[in-house]
Parts: sequence; structure tokens; C-alpha cells
Amino acid sequence: MPITVDIDVMLAKRKMSVGELADRVGITPANLAVLKNGRAKAVRFATLAALCEVLGCQPGDLLRWEAEEAAPAEAYEPPGKGATVS
Repeated sequence: MPITVDIDVMLAKRKMSVGELADRVGITPANLAVLKNGRAKAVRFATLAALCEVLGCQPGDLLRWEAEEAAPAEAYEPPGKGATVS
């Protein structure tokens, strides 16, 4: 997934444990672990806001976009089209 969650970085900077963060944010340690380990498919804005409030940071401090490796351009062929170039 191209979105990376950097909660570990903020936890280290704040010298805070995962359990303490989970308690202060109001989510289970298991759900925080899913988010922290990059297995979450979504995050509620309310949860993101609570994380930012507790950690004293901005959403961009917790979330980072990384480009995925793309397939070579010549390997793509639209459905029903030949590889003819005019």
C-alpha cells in the first residue's frame, strides 16, 4: 500500500508506549497495532485527530505516501487493442 503509517517514529520521539497511546486515544491496543503495522485499510478522521492531539503532531507526521513500483509502460496493453503504433 502506498500510504505508510509512522506512529512508531512519534512514539519514540514522545517516549510513549503503544499501550499508553491506545489508552489516551481511546482505542484498543490491538487496533492501534493494526494501524501501526500498516495492516489497516482505513482510519477514521476522529481517530487520526485523537492521535494527533495526544502526540502533539500533524496528520502528515503520522502518514506518508510512497509511490509503488509501476509496471513498465510497454507491458501495458489496453483490452481489445493491439500493440500497433501509428
